[in-house]
Amino acid sequence: MNEKTRLIVVSGLSGSGKTVALNVLEDLGYYCIDNMPAALIKSLLAEIQRPDDGSATRVAIGVDARNRKRDLETLPSLINELRDGGIQAELLFLQASDDILLKRYSESRRRHPLAAQGGALRAAIESERRLLGEIIDAADLILDTSRTSVYELGDAIRERVDRRRNNKLSVLIESFGFKHGIPADADFVFDLRCLPNPYWVPDLRAKTGLDPEVIEFLNEQLDFQTMYEDIRDFFARWIPSYIGFNRSYLTVAIGCTGGQHRSVCMVDKLAEALRKVHDPVITRHKEIDAGHNPMSSD
Repeated sequence: MNEKTRLIVVSGLSGSGKTVALNVLEDLGYYCIDNMPAALIKSLLAEIQRPDDGSATRVAIGVDARNRKRDLETLPSLINELRDGGIQAELLFLQASDDILLKRYSESRRRHPLAAQGGALRAAIESERRLLGEIIDAADLILDTSRTSVYELGDAIRERVDRRRNNKLSVLIESFGFKHGIPADADFVFDLRCLPNPYWVPDLRAKTGLDPEVIEFLNEQLDFQTMYEDIRDFFARWIPSYIGFNRSYLTVAIGCTGGQHRSVCMVDKLAEALRKVHDPVITRHKEIDAGHNPMSSD
């Protein structure tokens, strides 16, 4: 098969956004098939890679809990086998909290694929989590869509998945507020709540870590600078090891109380430093993007 073939296997919990992810990948030029039996993936790749026809080099396949249990259990080893054969295979897993999934199903009035006629929806979600346990453990990238809009999920697919090239580690650094919850898909979480807080400076309260006045205030704080240098040096030291381990994605969450000042400034400062030695480095500010008011707290 063509050594440049790229395969994205999209899996996850029903209601977490798998269909949206596949639609975005299709718009990006991927040959997409949803609800694919995992046992047929190798046959599909062989069929669409015929040398006498226009070959598809970018393929996305949706695999969910409707597959046979045995096929789900062997999917991680199948992906490793495809990689050994020269395919750039990646496993993307989407999830959301039980409460969010329950709300989405209530609003859409759709039946969960594992729910028996009249069966409890929460029980079906719990069963699905168990069935997909080995897949989430093997996932290259986990996206939690509990607080993510359709448009934000599309941006994440374009920026993180499509922009990543073979043998490249995609690093996402995101700010967040602990009062809104810790991002469930983070590999590393750093807590900045011990640092001086611009929220308590009246002239800075309504601003964010994107504003020059807040940036200047924080850069003048010795503890902020020390924390920055420690985190910067940690990733400068360990990113090469993750690359050597063939890791595809790394998600770093930087949090303060409200996700408006300290974490935002730190994310941009760290990204600027890491981009000098690594590409791609992507940033996201969860609370600012979500429209939370900095006047409420930091």
